[in-house]
Amino acid sequence: MIYGFTTIVPRMIGFLMTPIYLRKFENAAVYGLYNYLYSWVSMLNAILAFGMETTYFRFLQKVDSKNKDRVFNNSFVVTLMTSLLLLASVFIFIDPIATWFAGDENVDEYAKYIQYFVFILVADALAVVPFAKLRAQGRPIRYSYLKFINIFITVLSNLFFIVYLSNWTKSSTFWANFAAGWFQEGWIGYVFISNLLASSITLLLLVPEMLTLRLRIDRPLMKNMLAYSFPILIANISFIINENLDKMFFPKLLPGEYGRTELGIYGAVSKIAIFLNLFITAFRLGAEPFFFSYAKNENASRTYAKIMEYFVMLMVLVMVGITVNLGWLKDFIKGNELQPDIYWTGLKVVPFILLNFVLLGIYMNLSVWYKLTDQTRFALYISLTGALVTIALNFLLIPIYSYPGAVATTTAAYLVMIGLSLFWGQKYYPIPYHFLKIILYLVSGLTLSLLSFFIFDSNFWIGNGLLLLFCITIIFLERKNIVQLLPKSKNSLK
Repeated sequence: MIYGFTTIVPRMIGFLMTPIYLRKFENAAVYGLYNYLYSWVSMLNAILAFGMETTYFRFLQKVDSKNKDRVFNNSFVVTLMTSLLLLASVFIFIDPIATWFAGDENVDEYAKYIQYFVFILVADALAVVPFAKLRAQGRPIRYSYLKFINIFITVLSNLFFIVYLSNWTKSSTFWANFAAGWFQEGWIGYVFISNLLASSITLLLLVPEMLTLRLRIDRPLMKNMLAYSFPILIANISFIINENLDKMFFPKLLPGEYGRTELGIYGAVSKIAIFLNLFITAFRLGAEPFFFSYAKNENASRTYAKIMEYFVMLMVLVMVGITVNLGWLKDFIKGNELQPDIYWTGLKVVPFILLNFVLLGIYMNLSVWYKLTDQTRFALYISLTGALVTIALNFLLIPIYSYPGAVATTTAAYLVMIGLSLFWGQKYYPIPYHFLKIILYLVSGLTLSLLSFFIFDSNFWIGNGLLLLFCITIIFLERKNIVQLLPKSKNSLK
């Protein structure tokens, strides 16, 4: 719960910061640039981490207590090497990289953004293994403390540059003189500077976790760790491709101001789906260590199947809950005074974005089989297939249909990946999933979401009435399982 909470809160803060960005940025195209650059950051984050978080947890279970430090050393050295390689590459090739990103815009400005981001990426990458060490040691309080420090610095810095300083310079001679010559109202770069400041301070606070580090490589162990992590790395990259390739290449597929505006709209409406994404992320943080530690139990496969059922049930309820409340949630993505409703034109794809997150959550649950059997090469096969579907359909559909084409592409990719994972998973690590029940929940949830949005025009009372009816139906159908989950009284235990 603590790990989940420390993940949910930063994402929620990011969601709450969105209205500020949308009102302070000049137009939707600027917010499109924000999404464009951060989509590339997500890709590079995956590359720099090199799958070491999952690998670290796995090898802690495989080695004896005397060699746990070697697992930490090897894991950290990998992220250190990838970070140094990125630093060298960016500063050697900064001009062509900035030119590629900028297109017909200000190259010097993009070069500045890239320099900010490379240090953000390095700081975040070097923090991955120390944070994993805290989780492995069962120290959620320190873990959450450091995460909240990061949040506090990010929010405070953003508010200072984007909101407060802008207002103070207009009402105070002191602040006007202070900001003279360097302050640019509504400049997107302040978001990146805030991120850099928070990431750097967080890394400094992780120094105690790195004091036991020895930059020595255990070569046999490293060979095994890299063999395990490389398919995970490719899988993680493929996941990022499935989630963010559309945003990464949107300005290339729809060039100019129009493309950046469409991307801004797509990025804004995707923020509404963040509640479901939070649920998935929190689940992954708690479930991955559990899956590994529980694997030796006799009833492990039945437990994993039951977890999938509850997971899908809750995900679908959240999906419907968000969709039926779009009538008021849309106010969070209201634009500035010149374009107040520009982002609302994209609300039509929100139910399908939510569906995609549900499909992603299902795939994450299914992926337990290849992690537990050390057959991570299948993650490579599945993810690469999904990535190929994503690449092909994005380049085909985005130039024609804009962001609805991107959403449809993601749906197709996840369905293919789920199908492949089920096919191989049931062969190598059979888990008795109740497929019919899962499909019925998915179809019912999507149907109610579409009815609420397209037929009842996001009417608050009708939509939430449908949600309540859906909840009652699920409680009735699952009443026996729910009773089993409730804590038993002392008398019943006797």
